[in-house]
Amino acid sequence: MPASRSLATLRKAVDACRGCDLYKRATQAVFGAGSRDARVLLIGEQPGDREDQEGKPFVGPAGALLTRALGAAKLDPAAIYVTNAVKHFSWEPRGKRRIHKKPRASEIRACRPWLDAELEAVRPDLIVCLGATASLAVMGAAFRLTAHRGEVLPGPGGGRVVATIHPSAVLRAPDEAGRREAFEGLVADLAVAARVLRGA
Repeated sequence: MPASRSLATLRKAVDACRGCDLYKRATQAVFGAGSRDARVLLIGEQPGDREDQEGKPFVGPAGALLTRALGAAKLDPAAIYVTNAVKHFSWEPRGKRRIHKKPRASEIRACRPWLDAELEAVRPDLIVCLGATASLAVMGAAFRLTAHRGEVLPGPGGGRVVATIHPSAVLRAPDEAGRREAFEGLVADLAVAARVLRGA
């Protein structure tokens, strides 16, 4: 970890991270994106295939869906910093495709200093955890997303946290009705975050 906690320095340094073995198969590390003055910090699980290739978080299908959900919840993208709990793409081959593989607990722990550095640099008013991996990374191993999604909870450093599903969970729903229901649930949870920012 570099001594400086500036986002620019961290972004340059993360590609040299060798804290776990994920770097060996990833194209590059994918650091967070957004303003240092962002009021909300969104945390996902890890980069996907598209993010791994482009070097930016949430630029694939899940990112497009997240943008729609943020708009529906009336959260201003300019007030948001987005990142992932794990900075390298964890995948397994399936034919010619690279398929997402859930990162191991040791990989999440290895990446935690980078997430802590982002939180220190941005100092958001609110953290939104997208999915179980992000929630566990922030809230600890005892946290259960199914029990606490959409709640405003105390977080690290005296901040507040709202946990919800990852946008990819919407895409994985088996049919249109399931996708619509999952999307509406995601929007409802993000609307809780929007009310927190408005001071409600």
